[in-house]
Amino acid sequence: MEHLSVIDIDQSNAQQYLIDESFSRPVLVDFWADWCEPCKALMPVLEKLAAEFSGRFLLARVNADTQQMISSQFGVRSLPTVMLMKDGQPVDGFTGAQTEVQVREFLAKHLPKPWDEAAASAKLLLEQGDAQSALPILQQASSESAQQANIQLLWAQALLMLNRVSAAEELLATIRMADQDEHYHLLMSQLELAQQAAKAPEIEQLESQLAQSPDDIELTYLLSIQYGQHKYFGEALDMLYRVLQRDLGYREGEARRSFNDILAVLGKGDPLAIHYQRKLYTLLY
Repeated sequence: MEHLSVIDIDQSNAQQYLIDESFSRPVLVDFWADWCEPCKALMPVLEKLAAEFSGRFLLARVNADTQQMISSQFGVRSLPTVMLMKDGQPVDGFTGAQTEVQVREFLAKHLPKPWDEAAASAKLLLEQGDAQSALPILQQASSESAQQANIQLLWAQALLMLNRVSAAEELLATIRMADQDEHYHLLMSQLELAQQAAKAPEIEQLESQLAQSPDDIELTYLLSIQYGQHKYFGEALDMLYRVLQRDLGYREGEARRSFNDILAVLGKGDPLAIHYQRKLYTLLY
């Protein structure tokens, strides 16, 4: 549902839009009057930004002449006065006309960043058990946020939910000590349990056989298939790549089809998929 961007405030809607709405998104309250020249300069700037930000904050306009009780309740003494409401309380503000650059800087301090909003939607998907859909959202949010720790942790959580244990381990290893919060320690515990879980007997047997005959291309291929079936995608791609290095058409193209199947499961934006897609490309061309 599209959010309202601008609203005019009176006694009938003040509680709804100045207080209640501020619990779900920031509300920028502009106290103005017809006779106030600086108000006339500021209002178009605020309206332009409200439209540009498409509902990420609500611009609530209060005519201080016709809504004197509301202005008095907020302690307005000069015009224009702008207040930012969050969780039912004014948290910041300014008086007098401001340039567009100044208003942008003011808003930047308080508006959630696009990657934080993306992470919030991905977190909801994780809570619903849909780690596959959350994964590409978190990968992009991580990139845009310069690897913000809370987003990295959500990404690791998604990987663990998908049983991509080695990828989760690599990601958790990048978390700085200062960012190792309760969520981090919970994920580390889950990682440890996943690592302790016994590998399928088929995998252990093939690993043992391959250790004794490391150049056996058929054993390498069979182990790659087992890895793929148990969602050890990094290990599966590595094994299949070794097979394709030696014979691009191995098993009448089955090895290459298996390789491409795993890339398709991972999705185009997955860093692991991108890495192995490039490796395959160098083999082909």
